[in-house]
Amino acid sequence: MRRLIAGVDEAGRGPLAGPVYAAAVILDPAWPIAGLDDSKKLSGKVRDRLAQLIKDRALAWAIASSSVAEIDAINILQASLLAMRRAVEALQVVPDEILVDGLYCPTVAMHARAIVKGDATVSSIGAASILAKTERDAELLRLHAIYPQYGLDRHKGYPTAAHLVALRAHGPSIIHRRSFAPVRQLLASGQIWNG
Repeated sequence: MRRLIAGVDEAGRGPLAGPVYAAAVILDPAWPIAGLDDSKKLSGKVRDRLAQLIKDRALAWAIASSSVAEIDAINILQASLLAMRRAVEALQVVPDEILVDGLYCPTVAMHARAIVKGDATVSSIGAASILAKTERDAELLRLHAIYPQYGLDRHKGYPTAAHLVALRAHGPSIIHRRSFAPVRQLLASGQIWNG
C-alpha cells in the first residue's frame, strides 16, 4: 500500500501586518502538476493558476492560519508551527508522514521531517507553498480594502520603505504585529495605536 506524504509550508513570517498562513498538500502521483516550485520564484499569475490545479488534482489539501494576536502572544515561529499543525489536522485524508519546509516541524500525530529549501525540491512542499502564499495574498487584498492607507495591495504587509512611511504617517493598526520591531518601536515612541 502506498504511503501518503503531505507537504507543508507557510507564508507570511516576515511581514509586519496580517496573519501567517500554512498549507498541507497530499499530491496524487497519478495526476502530476508541472511547474511546482517555491512560491516566491513564481509570478502571481502562475501561482494562481497552479493553486487552482493543486486544489483540483491533489488527493487532499488544507489551508490554515494564525492570527496577529497569536503571533504577538507566542512569537512568529510558534504561530507558524501552529498554523502548520492546523493545516495538517484539517486534511480530509490522514497522511503517513509530513515533509515540512525549513528547520522546524509542527507537533503532529504522524512522523514529520523538516527539509531546508524543501519548497524548491519536494513537489508537495512546493504545492503547499503556493496555496499558503495565494491564500495569504488574497487575505491581504481583503485587508487592503479596509485599511487602504497602508498600501497592503502592493507589499502584502512586508516592511518595504512605502509601508514604513505609511506606518509613521498613520500609526499601526489592529492588523499590525506589535511584537515586530518597527511596529513596537513606533508604539514605544508614542505613536498612536490606530485600532
